[in-house]
Amino acid sequence: MSESSRTAKRADGLSAHFYDIKMKTIAITNQKGGCGKTTTAVNLAAAFAQKNVRVLLIDLDAQAHSTLGFGYDPETLDKTIYDTLTNAQIPISNVVLSTGERWLNLAPSNILLSGVEYELATLHEREYVLSRQLANIDGNYEICVIDCSPSLSLLTLNALVASTDVIIPIQAHYYALEGLKQLLKTIAIIRERFNQRLETPCMLLTFVESRTTLSRQIQRQMRELFGSLVFDTVIHRTVRLAEAPSAGEPVLTYAPQSKGAAEYKALAEEIINGRAPAEDISNDNAPAEEISNNDALAEEISNNDASAEEIINDVASAEEISNAKT
Repeated sequence: MSESSRTAKRADGLSAHFYDIKMKTIAITNQKGGCGKTTTAVNLAAAFAQKNVRVLLIDLDAQAHSTLGFGYDPETLDKTIYDTLTNAQIPISNVVLSTGERWLNLAPSNILLSGVEYELATLHEREYVLSRQLANIDGNYEICVIDCSPSLSLLTLNALVASTDVIIPIQAHYYALEGLKQLLKTIAIIRERFNQRLETPCMLLTFVESRTTLSRQIQRQMRELFGSLVFDTVIHRTVRLAEAPSAGEPVLTYAPQSKGAAEYKALAEEIINGRAPAEDISNDNAPAEEISNNDALAEEISNNDASAEEIINDVASAEEISNAKT
């Protein structure tokens, strides 16, 4: 056991490990694909780095889009996050790569990560594999950003157990809200059973289209339902944001004067200081008469009866969650 961890007795009689990791660790997660997770992870990490904050970006998705987003070919890498998760003798510091940003390092990924869950299946306390690795580099970075896979898997569980904060990117589209309740329930159970320092997740509206009534409706309803848990900053759908990955760099360096770059800078400012600069906040306030009451949106969220315990039970130790009830 590392010196930065301790064992405590929980109310249900089970022991739980707490890793005293001081750096702010942000999991970017949503089990729905195509909502802007990687775009947010890459550009938010770059925005922090441009504020002279020491940042580690972890690509925890076998698709390796964050790795590609910084110009690396995943198939040519000698070591990736896969190696450090499956071999405790390989510290995460041995796999990190430099990026074009002075203050930003990347722990890359590749297709090998898709098999990591099978390799960890019989490992004791496999929920804490990433936490143990991050505890070993605590002090090297001020912020860690984790780009999660689009599923509620063992990798995502590891990310949430290791994190202090969660950002859920949500596309400003009706169907994008499907499964949100399930994800929120899962996070609540992880907070209770594994990681009591995990903050209530915040939601980031992405792919916003100012000119469509539906996009404005969803923004309005999300803020009515979740209040301050929704960031003031929103991310609009722009050409520059779509082009930047093909250039192998964040939009902040690819098109530093673009709307997308300004919005991710505003998001970083909002996270660090609790507010976004007034001139950079991208919240659209449509006239009230243009926004109809969309009761179906709330119903879509409330009618999802999937059990978060069942999802976690597939990847977490049975004794850790046997007492979890909805």
